[in-house]
Amino acid sequence: MAAIKPVYAIATNITSSLGLNTQSHWKAVEQGTTAIKQYNDAAYSKSPFYSSKIDASQWQYIQAQAKYIKPLSTFEQLALFSAKAALGECNDELNADDTVVILSTTKGNIEWLDMMPDERIQIAASAEIIADVLGFNKHKPIIVSHACVSGVLATTYAMRLLQAGRYKNAVVIGCDRFTQFVLNGFQSFHAIADEPCRPFDADRKGINLGEAGATIILSSEPGDNPLAKIVAGASSNDANHISGPSRTGEELALAINKTLKEANVPSSQIDMLSAHGTGTPYNDEMEAKAFGLCGLDTRPMHSFKGYTGHTLGAAGVMESAVIIEAIRNQQLIPSLGYQNNGVSVALNITTQLQNTAINYVLKTASGFGGCNATALWAKV
Repeated sequence: MAAIKPVYAIATNITSSLGLNTQSHWKAVEQGTTAIKQYNDAAYSKSPFYSSKIDASQWQYIQAQAKYIKPLSTFEQLALFSAKAALGECNDELNADDTVVILSTTKGNIEWLDMMPDERIQIAASAEIIADVLGFNKHKPIIVSHACVSGVLATTYAMRLLQAGRYKNAVVIGCDRFTQFVLNGFQSFHAIADEPCRPFDADRKGINLGEAGATIILSSEPGDNPLAKIVAGASSNDANHISGPSRTGEELALAINKTLKEANVPSSQIDMLSAHGTGTPYNDEMEAKAFGLCGLDTRPMHSFKGYTGHTLGAAGVMESAVIIEAIRNQQLIPSLGYQNNGVSVALNITTQLQNTAINYVLKTASGFGGCNATALWAKV
């Protein structure tokens, strides 16, 4: 049997209200800067709300860079801008024969609902346009739209394809827009916080929503300067409730343990844990129990949601790109908004930027329908 090929990240981009590249997001980590603020905009909601939205000047620049002979939605423009920026970071041009595009999104062109023909609203149409513009249309693009675990699933699926030798490169794009549809949906669950979110904190009040495009380019032939390595991943399902997570955390723990077993890495060797950490009472509690079951409750941990809010299909890709920066800088990421433990398991939440040896980082995600996903990243 042929040996499994290692898979590396060779370039990243994050585009959000914090900036137009990964470096600006790491600077926000260093400075403790959040993009979440209060908006009072009747076009989205009758009441004020907290979120992170890409501002008008950023949008003008993004749109100017996303040129195509046919009209592009703002969703497609954002995805393309991030992907092109990441490709610009590559040392060598990728061969289209060996490259696949994987798009992670939960809502796609939902803002075009009732405005455009059905076939134009389909995520498949957007994926094909994005792959075509990027010049990687020799292989059918792959779509991962699986609630809020989409981004983590997309990175692990890309890893599997490259490990199997199906392709040599994967352009993994996570993207979702902030829209009235999305905001109103979470408001109907009474899940929106009336302040910046506080994942795992005793005074947490719920979620903030954001928008972002994020890209990680993975390769089994990384050249001389790979950024990090993705080594394992798994998924599971709570089979509990369409919108309520597991009461025990056992199902997320199953995915975590499968990932650690695949990588042959014990929980004691996890140097940082990037949690889903939405700031909602039930999600944070479920995750905390899962971490306790896996012996990870003492490991340094954070949620990135305090910086940009929850960016849905972009979140897993964006947060993985930030993990890669943490590995490169050998620094723990502070969890904004956290002050006092608010879950039944005492967690080791990072509150200040810290220098430390980071060899392995575990990324987790959970979402509607009881889905869970995990991925393990490693220092090269």
